Amino acid sequence: MDEGESAAGSESATGSAPRRSPDPPPREELLRLRSRDPTALASFFDRYFEWIFGLAHHLMRDRGQAEEVTQEIFLKVHRAVDRLYPDRDPAPWLTAIVCNACREVWRSAHYKASRRSVSLEDIQDWETSHPRAPGTPESAALRAERHDVLRRALLALPDALREIVVLHDWAGLNHKEIAAALEVSHDAVRKRYSRALGALAKMLKDWE
Repeated sequence: MDEGESAAGSESATGSAPRRSPDPPPREELLRLRSRDPTALASFFDRYFEWIFGLAHHLMRDRGQAEEVTQEIFLKVHRAVDRLYPDRDPAPWLTAIVCNACREVWRSAHYKASRRSVSLEDIQDWETSHPRAPGTPESAALRAERHDVLRRALLALPDALREIVVLHDWAGLNHKEIAAALEVSHDAVRKRYSRALGALAKMLKDWE
């Protein structure tokens, strides 16, 4: 485990346990996928759709934008599927495509012009994707308040910092896996993650 990483299954900066990618398809299916077999393509998309949409949603902060980005991601996957290595887990390759697609949107003039503060809809979307564990009414209320504040802080992070937190604490990738997906150094990922946690801590303190 990288320094600064929390154990899988424990509460993280996103307020929930990591959502690891689905198990990779069998090698035979990946070989058929490379040849654009329609059945293999449909099975591949079904296997990864929920995970890809969840990752895009957490990165984009907006459900509508995440839906549009997810459509674009699967178009990109379809065009490049012949580049898949049948002996490797497709998840890192898919992660890179998702991050690149979201970054393209972040760089667009339309996104910069439409960027807004966190809305009630954003918080409700996060609540749907982060079900809370049962407990006493008092503990549930305290946990709900803490999670809502944490989500507001996370959604208010700059895109580049939220990207690292989402990949690490929601997608469950370690720093080396994130570095490979983003094509940056391991040290750069650790520094960004540290900056993100520092920014979250400051916001949470300011909001107390």
